[in-house]
Amino acid sequence: MDSAEQVAPRPVGIVIDLADVDAGMLPEVGGKAANLGVLLAAGFPIPDGFCVRTAAYRQAAAAAGLGPAVEALQASADRPGAETGQTASNPGEPDLAGFAEQIRTRLEATPIPEDIAEAILAAYTRLGEDTPVAVRSSSTAEDLPEASFAGQLTSYLNVIGPDALLAAVRGCWVSLWTERAVAYRADHGIAQDSVGIAVVVQKMVDAAVSGVLFTANPLTGRRQETVVDAAPGLGEALVSGAVNPDQFRVDAATGEILERRFGDKRIEIRATPGGATRRLQLQDGLQQACLTDEQVQDLYRLGALAEEHFGEPQDLEWAIEPDGEVRVVQSRPITTLYPLPEPYDRDDGARAYLCVSLLQGLTRPMTPMGMASFDMIASSNRAAWTSYGEAVYRFAQVGMRIYLDVTPLVRSKGGRSGILRLMKAADARSVDVLRHLAADPRFSLIRESRSASLKTTFRAFPQLRLLPQVLRAMANPAAAMARAKGSRNEFERMLVLQEPASSARRLDFVERVLGKDVTSVLVRELPPPAAGYIWLGLARLALGRLAQTGDLQTVLRGLPHNVTTQMDLDLWRTASVIREDAQSVRTLTEEDPQLLARRYREGALPAVCQNELRAFLATYGHRSVAEIDLGIPRWSEDPAHIINVLANYLKLTDPELAPDRLFKRAAETAEAKAAELAARARGRSRLRGRIVAHSLRRARATAGMRESPKFRLIATLAALRQQLQLVGKELADAGRITAPDDIFFLDFTEARVGLRGADLRGPIAERRRNYQREMRRRHIPRLLLSDGTDVEAAMAAQTRAVSPADGQLSPGTLVGAPASAGTVTGKARVILDPVSARLEPGEILVAPSTDPGWTPLFMTAGALVMEMGGPISHGAVVAREYGIPAVVGVPDATTRIRTGDTLSVDGAAGTIVVEA
Repeated sequence: MDSAEQVAPRPVGIVIDLADVDAGMLPEVGGKAANLGVLLAAGFPIPDGFCVRTAAYRQAAAAAGLGPAVEALQASADRPGAETGQTASNPGEPDLAGFAEQIRTRLEATPIPEDIAEAILAAYTRLGEDTPVAVRSSSTAEDLPEASFAGQLTSYLNVIGPDALLAAVRGCWVSLWTERAVAYRADHGIAQDSVGIAVVVQKMVDAAVSGVLFTANPLTGRRQETVVDAAPGLGEALVSGAVNPDQFRVDAATGEILERRFGDKRIEIRATPGGATRRLQLQDGLQQACLTDEQVQDLYRLGALAEEHFGEPQDLEWAIEPDGEVRVVQSRPITTLYPLPEPYDRDDGARAYLCVSLLQGLTRPMTPMGMASFDMIASSNRAAWTSYGEAVYRFAQVGMRIYLDVTPLVRSKGGRSGILRLMKAADARSVDVLRHLAADPRFSLIRESRSASLKTTFRAFPQLRLLPQVLRAMANPAAAMARAKGSRNEFERMLVLQEPASSARRLDFVERVLGKDVTSVLVRELPPPAAGYIWLGLARLALGRLAQTGDLQTVLRGLPHNVTTQMDLDLWRTASVIREDAQSVRTLTEEDPQLLARRYREGALPAVCQNELRAFLATYGHRSVAEIDLGIPRWSEDPAHIINVLANYLKLTDPELAPDRLFKRAAETAEAKAAELAARARGRSRLRGRIVAHSLRRARATAGMRESPKFRLIATLAALRQQLQLVGKELADAGRITAPDDIFFLDFTEARVGLRGADLRGPIAERRRNYQREMRRRHIPRLLLSDGTDVEAAMAAQTRAVSPADGQLSPGTLVGAPASAGTVTGKARVILDPVSARLEPGEILVAPSTDPGWTPLFMTAGALVMEMGGPISHGAVVAREYGIPAVVGVPDATTRIRTGDTLSVDGAAGTIVVEA
């Protein structure tokens, strides 16, 4: 019998040797197999094996008739809440998890097609009869830069024999439809009907030691730091969390082992002779390391080669055989790393970047045009920031968010002191992070003269240039407020573009307003509120120890002249009018807000509702959630959020809890507190009492204008957005972009290139994908170093290293910064995005951060808890004015608190007691 008769021909498209796999075969072999093929071709020590292609799965799926069930699952995944699995809209209707179970049941019940089974077993025979193998899933949506799918799909170890192999292959296919895999795809925006799955079959490594290696620190984000986790036996013990591994940190530039931490290693998983695995109990896991220093350094060098080969940080799974031979069984990108602020070169020195987006209450990414607009406004002030040499402020766009290079400030005595004082008021959590950074030798103070330090402080805070105008406002608040009001007439003239205008002229107009006009107008609105807070500081100084915790916060309740507060009260009045019309009430409370928004645009809402909503939007339609981003639709374009808030207001039936009455009581409480504080001071001396009374009266008269400059800025952005939409329409009509709003995924230069004829649809599609990926990112570093280190995460990791914990966040007392005095006990409502969110009257709003677009929710909230912010952050100011307790700067509040938890919030002490 010749060789052609001995070995049956392999059916094309079903099985392929790993040695024949290359990077371009992802749709055929999935992410895991593609990466292994690349590493094998590059000479990495990869166990021999083969891949069952995605074509085999698709044939099996067709035989099982999965098509209709997958389509139904996709429809379920498209509904809101899909990532939680709670998508059933009617009782008895299958939800996301139910459809997934149907798919698994059909796939398990259908025999593997005969030709596929024959191809798999033929390839298995070539590895050696009854050879132990590892069988791993390799999805087409797996091990990609944007989604690793780590731990989502099934693997089988020590599989022996044909029947066991076929069962393992089927098990891998079925794992594509587990609840967690389906929910993961829904959460990452991956279509359920777009994924396929291949299966990798490799010779089993009978590991003496195994583990994972990260070529960048996955906890802190620091590049050039390799982390190795290791445990005895097979890697299943480590991956499943059954064992606390040994951990080694290595400086990837020098190979020096920076840290060795030994885990308990009380469990070891080993292969058994007949197949499968068994779990062994170890007695001396704490006594010795399972890797030598030489092995650690060998592994880190292997990781460095993998990173160099793929061009990005890698997560490797490895195993060491009893003879000491190292095998790599998997490599994938580390998808959780936050992008670097700039290409990293350790020889250039470390730089530190503070997230400006977070300071503005913005956790979501910004559109490219939004970032370009921010840069245009910042450019108009750069001359003021570089008067004495090196620029104090340098902005960077990182992860589609705005960061400020604070390195010069942190290294200057005056700048460091100033930024710490500012952060204490604006974002309390940043204070400890900046202090931690200051202890880093790379950010030590530069020796400078007192005059140089003062110059740095002056450059760092250009608002100090307004000091003469602020002093005038302190002397005559009425005149200052009149000047600010006069600037609004100039503001309105500034936003008028004579028509008709070409698209090129519209771009010129937008750039001129952002780069020159807007700043000069807005700064005229700053002196009155600045004067108000200086008066407040003078009152605090005069009171000294006579002022108790929360007293001065109380004085700031119910401030007049606050445009955001007035907006929310006007929205409440709109709801009050609508409440009198039964048809409008039924419409708002019974129909979907998105449908109602479309009906509003068509003019088809009940008359009372239509007219009242139109009147509100005529004044406030330029606002929105995340409104500092010019690329975000305004309420006038999409009023669904406002409609949803109105529906929520209609649920409030207790007249004593009506927001207008609460605001009035807050103002009365503030006036009474101011009088009480003045009386306390008068008890010490008549002059002291007069100073306190005068200071607090002036503070209340002007501090409420704090929101006015931003209100004008947002109105400017909305007007300029309309101009850009007209440019986008021309580009879309010419086929250079797909839709008019695509222009917000370009910058100004690119828009001009489009007007000259360039097709921009490809770059826009890629940016939209990046934008959606960043929308899913939950953790944003508030302080980021140029080597990728998330300083706050590094602080937490250091704390864990000194005081190991079990990793569980138990209910108890959470601590933040006190922002608005008062105590409330109520149910928590965790809201990550206010659009379409429902907040029942009296519930405690728990949010990552807030901006003016969130504040309509404050009107019926019992209290506010925020992860971001300080006493003068936006949410804190508005909470005080409404008289609701608030605690801000609470680490991980949105994950440690769950909707429905009972919270006791003490806004004066800055504490939250959580009862699940």
